[in-house]
Amino acid sequence: MGERARRSRRSRRVASPERRSGRGGQRGERPASKIAAISRSGGVVSLVSDIGRLIESARQHVAQATNAALTILYWQIGARIRRDVLKERRSEYGAEVVSALGRRLEARYGRGFGEKNLRRMVQFAEVFSDAEIVVTLSRQLGWSHFMALIPLKDPLKRDFYAEMSRVEQWSVRTLRQKIDGMLYERTALSKKPDSLIRKELGALRGSDRLTPDLVFQDPYLLDFLGLRDTFSEQDLESALLREIEWA
Repeated sequence: MGERARRSRRSRRVASPERRSGRGGQRGERPASKIAAISRSGGVVSLVSDIGRLIESARQHVAQATNAALTILYWQIGARIRRDVLKERRSEYGAEVVSALGRRLEARYGRGFGEKNLRRMVQFAEVFSDAEIVVTLSRQLGWSHFMALIPLKDPLKRDFYAEMSRVEQWSVRTLRQKIDGMLYERTALSKKPDSLIRKELGALRGSDRLTPDLVFQDPYLLDFLGLRDTFSEQDLESALLREIEWA
């Protein structure tokens, strides 16, 4: 009996660590099971979505800030060259200096600062001479927007498209389409004296509010009302009443 008791005790001592190990293993598996359960629930999905929106928003703000900084930098470079090199006018000597300057800057900072782009920056500073307006526009418009606006010879037309792009947040593609579609020429605003056009654009710049004169004759509105090109006020009133009656 004494030998059997000793064997039984040894058997229990050998088995006991395995049982303890088994219990410990079960405790170790619980956190993983809980994580898996949480992952399958909507909590993690919702958290990923929320954090994703924060990341995308931060990226957008960084992109906008970078774009604005570059646009203002390009204007400052153009204004400095125009003032110090070209002396507010074009000359053969000034052209040679710009060419040499472009080669050196391109070698140091990349082709974005080569001669061709420097000349664009000078044009930018010539066409948009008011630094405060450039700062305001640069919050919404990118360098490509300005490249689409610079070729416009009429300052009032150019200001119209710049302010409409800012307020309506037009893409570069939309801006080019509006210019090609002669939106400005088809507004009531374009038929007014220059002094009134400047006043209207100044009000738009200050309040971000579109007035009827800025949107009347919009091609989309005219197409909707069945009107083309020129029309009288009576034509517009009749067309609007007709659409209301059919609504």
